[in-house]
Amino acid sequence: MNAVYLSGSGNTKHIVTLLLNELGTNGISVPVESEDVKKALEGDEIILAYPTMFSNIPYLVRDFIISHESVWKGKKIFLITTMGLFAGDGTGCAARLLKKYGAEITGGLQIVMPDSIGDSKALKKSKEHNKAVIEKADQRVFEAAKKIREGIYPQEGLSFAAHLAGLFGQRLWFYNKTTGYTNKVKIDPAKCIGCGICAKDCPTQNIKIENGKAVASAKCTMCYRCINHCPKQAMTLLGKKLYEQPTYEKNSLA
Repeated sequence: MNAVYLSGSGNTKHIVTLLLNELGTNGISVPVESEDVKKALEGDEIILAYPTMFSNIPYLVRDFIISHESVWKGKKIFLITTMGLFAGDGTGCAARLLKKYGAEITGGLQIVMPDSIGDSKALKKSKEHNKAVIEKADQRVFEAAKKIREGIYPQEGLSFAAHLAGLFGQRLWFYNKTTGYTNKVKIDPAKCIGCGICAKDCPTQNIKIENGKAVASAKCTMCYRCINHCPKQAMTLLGKKLYEQPTYEKNSLA
């Protein structure tokens, strides 16, 4: 079993890595933007994992599925989504698209992790709270791995009821935020030192360094990777002020 994932704060990467370790698989795990992704897709059984955004899949993941449509036929796909609070049918959104291309969806797992959005004060939680969330998530992965080894795959987010919950719970209200890439990344030139970390890490190559400063264009998939790893906290997206940089590494060491 191989895995392909999108991870901004490190939450999704952690969950995928932990599950593969628990399953004892020798498969490879790579980011969706990696040059090795074609090798990962050669397997018959694949994990596709990503953070849920407004009860929808990130646009980069949607693009990835569509651009590889010839690959999915006959593949067994297990879907994983991470979420700050509510996912609805986060796995179901990708499942419906993959089925159009002939994939067999073996199951879905939706895991609550600390929210990766650090520019919203309302979402800010204590480090103790976030660490407890991670510990609970790890336990859920251990339980899911045990079931999968027994041939029982979780089916979270794949039902019609979950579809309705995702649709009416969030997706209809925030639909315009997930129908494409965004140009809303804001960079404070007074704080930016042009280190290039954001440009190097961006999975869509949305950021470039020009005249010693980071400049963003209109292909942001809202993963928050650049914002959460900027050493000068010079970037925001949904909010106007950065309150924290909630990466998995920071939360797990609380």
